Amino acid sequence: MSTVQQPELTGGPLSLLSEMEVDYESLPTENMGIHMFAGAAAGIMEHCVMYPVDIVKTRMQSLRPRTGAVYNGGIFSAIRSMVRSEGLLIPFRGMNIVAAGAGPAHALYFSSYEFSKRILSSEKTGHHHVAHGVAGAIATVIHDGFMTPVDVIKQRMQVYGSPYRGTLHCMLSIFRIEGFFAFYRSYTTQLTMNIPFQCTNFIIYETCRRQLNPEGHYDPRTHMIAGAAAGITASAATTPLDVAKTLLNTQEASVRHEQNYIRGMLNALRIIYIQNGLLGYFKGMWPRIVYQMPATAICWSVYELFKHLLNSDHRQAHGA
Repeated sequence: MSTVQQPELTGGPLSLLSEMEVDYESLPTENMGIHMFAGAAAGIMEHCVMYPVDIVKTRMQSLRPRTGAVYNGGIFSAIRSMVRSEGLLIPFRGMNIVAAGAGPAHALYFSSYEFSKRILSSEKTGHHHVAHGVAGAIATVIHDGFMTPVDVIKQRMQVYGSPYRGTLHCMLSIFRIEGFFAFYRSYTTQLTMNIPFQCTNFIIYETCRRQLNPEGHYDPRTHMIAGAAAGITASAATTPLDVAKTLLNTQEASVRHEQNYIRGMLNALRIIYIQNGLLGYFKGMWPRIVYQMPATAICWSVYELFKHLLNSDHRQAHGA
């Protein structure tokens, strides 16, 4: 009886919060269903909330932009220009395929990351940078295998003057004219970019999270700040490869010359240098950072939120 009444005398809510803080880090790692659901929600939010900035980034990375797609006044000025000249919905063109693909891709991404991290880490080693980096690389290989075709369709829809009526028309046209390989033309470049991107993302996020929140309890502010820091660092470092990926995905006609199609990361990097010099490797870096900073913060925050909520349901269902 006295043990039941004790929390009320000493601040029961604080005691309950303390239990939740301990449980948050330790409970759900083995439950892949929780990580898949939380990852799917995080992926959809990440890609859709910041989508208009992503379309600006794609257009600013064009090596020879057409007259109507030259944007000199910044990101929001570019969006206003698009809306005035192309219609109100143009900043969201292609978002439907991204929303459809990001859910399952991020479900696989986060669940494979958590599974790999659990296998590679041990409780005795604590915070393990190598384990987080390797787990991030494994998750990226799986994620990019699913998302590379989605990115091809998305960026073909995003470019100025896109000839496609919709995402289905775009997908069928690419398959009919260029073949199945066209959907994976940028896969090696995507991996070369995203493996260091995601390794950096996970390492910076986990490091910042543990520095800001040593107790390991659920803290939205910590997840937001750590996610933003990870997004800034990873996106700035990998911009040159992102420019190459955009060129391979969009197959910009004005720079192909005698080539039927641009193939291979090194070939794309060579063409970028010929067309724009060293500065060409950093085209669209600012909108990329502006996109990735909040997008990564949103992704981690939503993931941690759903993991926290689902863990609470898991505890209640098992009488914990």
